[in-house]
Amino acid sequence: MIRPALLRPLALLATVLLAGCWKPEAPVSPGQPRYVVGEAYQLRNLWFYPREDFALVEAGLGAVAADTRSGRRTANGEVHDPAALMGAHRTLQLPAVVVVTNLENGRSLALRVNDRGPADPGRVVEVSRRAAELLGFAPDRPTQLRVAVEGDASRALAAGLPAPEGSRPRVEAAPAGTVERETLAPLPGTRQAERVREGRGPPVSAAAGPASGSAVPLVLPERVAQGPARPGQLFVQGSSFSARAAAQRQASRLGARVEPSGPASRPEWRVRLGPFATPAEADRALDGALRAGVSEARIIVD
Repeated sequence: MIRPALLRPLALLATVLLAGCWKPEAPVSPGQPRYVVGEAYQLRNLWFYPREDFALVEAGLGAVAADTRSGRRTANGEVHDPAALMGAHRTLQLPAVVVVTNLENGRSLALRVNDRGPADPGRVVEVSRRAAELLGFAPDRPTQLRVAVEGDASRALAAGLPAPEGSRPRVEAAPAGTVERETLAPLPGTRQAERVREGRGPPVSAAAGPASGSAVPLVLPERVAQGPARPGQLFVQGSSFSARAAAQRQASRLGARVEPSGPASRPEWRVRLGPFATPAEADRALDGALRAGVSEARIIVD
């Protein structure tokens, strides 16, 4: 039987021995961001084909990333952070700087697309929780969003990152358009641009391009711009054809209509369903088009 007087020295000795064996856990690496385009891939039985596009503009329904905790790797090697201005797109080069506009309230915000998604084929872009807060839409409500790539900023960001051989984008000047907007005062809870996240560089204006010699940061400042609200109508768009007869065959299969598009000298014919009053109706129509074999069908805002 061990006497009580010996218990305390024995306990101290055990603590010392355990301390000698214990090693602190290594911190999670912030990852090495890189510039990637990537190969074709399959998501929910649909094929997607990534490509460089420094002039992409599209409007559809947006979603909020389901990840509420940071830690997983994004498609370009970063660590997902729901409190940063990040986004996911199925085909854009990664990373890319895009301006996302909430068409329902007119707010717009620059963020970095650095991941693949959304998985839902009815959503055009997925944004982080913080970006959704600043843009003013809730995770449980599909919202009409416009996505426009900032060409110069995207090229400058890519130029500062490692990339596989042959995947470096060609840098060239892009024309800048005039956008009606005004800068809002910081929203409640907005972090100032001076705050720097661990392992990332200081914030610089996202509009800076290669001509200015400024590097575009991995952390973009939380600058919300306010413009007019311009909600549109929801449609499901199928394929586009150079021959009207081919478009009519697809339209007949879907119960859709054929509309002309493009210049009169080289007209194209697109297949459309709608307009739809709610996102739920558009989702059902899209599901029907996909089941009918129109893999490029998507929901658009027009």
